[in-house]
Amino acid sequence: MKVLQVHTRYRQPGGEDTVVDAERALLTAAGHEVVRHEALNPSGAKAAVALAASPWNPAAARAISAVADRFRPDVAHVHNTWFAMSPAVPAALARRGIPVVATLHNYRRVCANASLFRDGAPCEDCVGRSPLPGVQHRCYRGSYAASASAAAGIALNSRFGLLDRSVDLFLTVNEFARERFLRGGLPPERLRLHPNFVADPGDRPAPPSRSRTVVVAGRVERAKGVDVLVEAWRTAAPHDLELLVLGDGELLESLRAMAVPGVRLPGSASADEVRTHLLTARALAFPSVLYEGQPMSVLEAMSCGTPVIASHRGGTPALLDASPGAWLPAAGDVRSWARALTDLASSPAVADEVGPALRRRWARDHTGAAALERLTAIYESVRR
Repeated sequence: MKVLQVHTRYRQPGGEDTVVDAERALLTAAGHEVVRHEALNPSGAKAAVALAASPWNPAAARAISAVADRFRPDVAHVHNTWFAMSPAVPAALARRGIPVVATLHNYRRVCANASLFRDGAPCEDCVGRSPLPGVQHRCYRGSYAASASAAAGIALNSRFGLLDRSVDLFLTVNEFARERFLRGGLPPERLRLHPNFVADPGDRPAPPSRSRTVVVAGRVERAKGVDVLVEAWRTAAPHDLELLVLGDGELLESLRAMAVPGVRLPGSASADEVRTHLLTARALAFPSVLYEGQPMSVLEAMSCGTPVIASHRGGTPALLDASPGAWLPAAGDVRSWARALTDLASSPAVADEVGPALRRRWARDHTGAAALERLTAIYESVRR
């Protein structure tokens, strides 16, 4: 099968970029021919021009048309079109009779800042309604003008179907996100679940209870709740454990300055280094306060047979249904997280039960083989 993969990459690489790269490698290894068409959002003065064109960008449409005419794909898989590409890209593909599948990695279709998060808390004011609150609250980059551009795309799609009319099938990673998109107007027959996946890292060298290290992997910023976790660690003082924070970000230096006993913040780590640490960890801590989709670090921990303590928010609790309730603390709540850390430290036998259970869940739903089977079935279902 010939697959055209379409994606606007992020200036700060994240989970969406990882998923796009992994799907391309998966399809290529299975013998499919994949051509990637990418863009990168400009910065400076050019960014303002591109952002103004985000509801509809004719130049991006011409670029994808040229690629499609040369490659003649059987299906196009569109990932992120914000903001350099715009809905003009899938529309150009649809005009050529090319079936289009689009993954909704975030909440951009129903939220100006794509996260359903405002002023430190979840916000669904615009879901299924007018995106005007997103402009009033300057939800995108704290700017009225930038928020208006983002809201205009939502409003125009709602009124004229600029995106929806061009896409045969939308994909989302979990039921939590699916419910928000249904409320936002997508009909259920055009929305399919397609969970993320990670490769098999191999067997653990020892059960989780043999380790004293709790790992955090990702951006060190408030939205990811790392400051709450470190404060909870200071409160709980789990002397038998250590916290290893792998990542960089706005809070790194201030958290280092706190010098909380048992907390190490070495900075960024490669994907291989993170995986190695997870294979020998007592647990992964995932304290995000966002409505996360399907975090790659959580899936990595599951594949490693490593227990996970994660905020009870968004779709993550359903992913971790093998975990005790105490290990799903309230997002942003220091006391709740302190109790979870105390419970982890005092429950080594539970950790040894939870880790294998999460690995079994990964093996059922989140392997490359499972993802390839789903993806090829999705592509075949839209081919004309």
